[in-house]
Amino acid sequence: MDYAIIAAGEGSRLAQEGVKWPKPLVKLNGIALIDRLIDVFLRNNASSINIIVNEQMTEVQDHLKALRLPVPFHLLIKSTPSSMHSFYELSRVWQGEEICLTTVDTIFREEEFSGYIQAFRQEKALDGLMAVTDYIDDEKPLYVQTNEQLDIVNFLDRSNGECRYISGGIYCLRKPAIGVLEKAIQEGMSRMRNYQRQLIAEGLHLKAYPFSKIIDVDHAEDIVKAEAFVQA
Repeated sequence: MDYAIIAAGEGSRLAQEGVKWPKPLVKLNGIALIDRLIDVFLRNNASSINIIVNEQMTEVQDHLKALRLPVPFHLLIKSTPSSMHSFYELSRVWQGEEICLTTVDTIFREEEFSGYIQAFRQEKALDGLMAVTDYIDDEKPLYVQTNEQLDIVNFLDRSNGECRYISGGIYCLRKPAIGVLEKAIQEGMSRMRNYQRQLIAEGLHLKAYPFSKIIDVDHAEDIVKAEAFVQA
């Protein structure tokens, strides 16, 4: 399984709240966010790991360049205007058939993540398996509308009263989804949520995989919540 991490954001909110480290190097219980994800991926049969960071994150660049991993590792240094553009840049250096993508600040339980990866590998007919959760602690959540079989039928900026889940920011995708990404970039799209809507519009088969809780580390107070969640 190929894995990719988007770590190209500025982490400006954390900096404004007094956190001195760039977001990828923020530690939870002594482990940097970026290292935690890499360790989880290696324990879940990583065949390669691809990471994008922005050009200003020299500390993060140095940290990652010093790593010696047992699988192929590609570090892409490029500033991009959005997570969608970061994914596009990563997709251009990835040559596999299946990829799991997440942002660096996504915190989840590893046992749930392992079940998620296994489910994706087994459901070969899917174009994408999206991590979702009914735990809503996001400033601008993306609501995920599904049918009873958890097939995704829509992505919404606001709940229509029928959406139980929101996006967890973890995406398992196959090659057809990358074709849609290239088309979306050419058409001027600039947000991951619009790309996900385009996947539905293009007729790709996406399914939701529920996690009990997924936390994004956007604020200083989120670090404390995430540490307690991981320890539990």
